[in-house]
Amino acid sequence: MSNAKAQVLIVEDEPEIAELIEFHAERAGMQARKVHSGRIALDVIKREKPDLIVLDLMLPDLDGLEVCRKLKQSEDTRTIPIVMVTAKGEEADVVAGIELGADDYVTKPFSPRVLMARLRNVLRRAGIADEPAPTTDRMVLLDGKLIIDLDRHEVMCEGRKTDLTLTEFGILHYLASRPGFVRTRDQIISAVHGKSTVLSSRTVDVHITALRRKLGSMAECVETVRGVGYRFSEGTRDEE
Repeated sequence: MSNAKAQVLIVEDEPEIAELIEFHAERAGMQARKVHSGRIALDVIKREKPDLIVLDLMLPDLDGLEVCRKLKQSEDTRTIPIVMVTAKGEEADVVAGIELGADDYVTKPFSPRVLMARLRNVLRRAGIADEPAPTTDRMVLLDGKLIIDLDRHEVMCEGRKTDLTLTEFGILHYLASRPGFVRTRDQIISAVHGKSTVLSSRTVDVHITALRRKLGSMAECVETVRGVGYRFSEGTRDEE
């Protein structure tokens, strides 16, 4: 793994927020640059290919969703991870961003500590940041076919590494920690993003759909309980 600092581009038109993200990113060992518009961002990204993009959705010229769409449609930029920054009440934009291929998101007002944790995890999944030390803190499920490694923030499905977003990982871990227990959508949101976060039921459903798709043949272990929420199949926890 390279010791070079991860290059982070912050696309944010509010100077105070951009400076806050820049300060904490550099404090966390990243090299950050900030721009204030979507069009400028596209030009910079095309030239410099940053390792990670922190993208506000409300921009003055070209909105964040359109920036995300253009980046994911281009072969040169589609693999660059994107973490969206959204305001409360933008649940529809969160869903749209996830469907376009954004890797994760935080909602304003956000905790800098939470944002940095999300950036580090996205960089780690992209193979840019160092992996954490090996751990034995694992959840072994489905006769060993599904392994959730908590410290490495890694999921193995039938022996292959499955790349989940931070939110998808949080949902899977939350459900799998108590197989058979039904969790409402509000409980899932609170467990993964904190009690102060307000997101729509549709946002949770989109995450579940994406999670099931990535789990492949084991997708049915995440069960829908009509009118209530979701649960992890009962009797799937193994002993190591």
